[in-house]
Amino acid sequence: MSAKWLTIPFMVLVFSLTSCNNREHAAIKQIDDLYHELWPDGTPGGAILILKEDRVILKKGYGLATLDPEEEITPSTFFCIASVSKQFVAVATLKLAQEGKLSLDDPVSKYFPHFQAEFFDRITLAHLLSHTSGIPDARPRTDSLFVYHSTDVESYSYMDTLSFLNFEPGTSYEYMNPTFQLLYTVIEKASGKPFEEYMKQEIFSPAGMANTLYFEEGREIPHMAHGYRLDTSTGQWKEYDYGETTFFASKADGALYTSIEEFLFWEYALRDHKILEKEMTEKAHTAYIQTDIPKTGYGYGWFVTEINGAPKIFHTGDNGGFKIYAGRYPESGALLLIFSTRDFDRDTTVSRTEQIMQKAGWL
Repeated sequence: MSAKWLTIPFMVLVFSLTSCNNREHAAIKQIDDLYHELWPDGTPGGAILILKEDRVILKKGYGLATLDPEEEITPSTFFCIASVSKQFVAVATLKLAQEGKLSLDDPVSKYFPHFQAEFFDRITLAHLLSHTSGIPDARPRTDSLFVYHSTDVESYSYMDTLSFLNFEPGTSYEYMNPTFQLLYTVIEKASGKPFEEYMKQEIFSPAGMANTLYFEEGREIPHMAHGYRLDTSTGQWKEYDYGETTFFASKADGALYTSIEEFLFWEYALRDHKILEKEMTEKAHTAYIQTDIPKTGYGYGWFVTEINGAPKIFHTGDNGGFKIYAGRYPESGALLLIFSTRDFDRDTTVSRTEQIMQKAGWL
């Protein structure tokens, strides 16, 4: 990482007014107004970050991180980033492949010899990473204790006796959380370290994400936001995360907490190839299958599409009240992060923000 990345000051709004032209001033105000409207004061809110090359254009929190007590969202507020967590597990898997500790062509049966079905011999780690395994989500949902509190290993345990696939591996796409939960154990077996220890030592720390961590019951999370949803019968916001929504505790598929500030360092680590070599990064950002999103494929831990003819690498996350967007725009050197504690029209909001960014010359 070059020195210029390390010296960017972290403030609520980070941009030099003297360095912005009139077009950029107008764009910043438009975006600020958009998110003030989206997350009004005194209600559950969110945070946004826009990066253009080596310049943080906007970094700001809106609304409340917690309602009781009332704590405002800042750029250092920690959100559950839900399925955006998958890219970190994908990078960990690719790093282990880069080091020769596993192969993406390894069959799942190599790491789970107790799985009874023969089709696990045909499902590879690459299939898990790209949601093309054919493994169904057959997690039991009748036990409320299980669905609210199950860990990765408990969550994928139904595969021990799984007897069918939804399709032949590699032939189709179906977004599937349990297959990423399998990577929790794959990483442990290939690295010889507990999952969280490996992720902290080999992924988060090298990226400069000093406080990023996985949710666990009873664990203190710094500057932690809660997810919320609106009770339409009372008009009151209610907490909606661990204990109120299903499958919140499994780590590899979606229980990572971080802030827009620390995620910014992740972007720098990807750009500077601090963890993955260029070739492996390109593998992660290559579309291997068409998804159910128009003109969008899936790589290894990222969705892959285009905007204005240029590549767009992104992921979304939804868990409880948390709703997340993280988009990379490699050709223009832009990054857009939208972390929310409540539901909102993400597609429209992202599109409106991108249109403003384009007019400002940031895309």
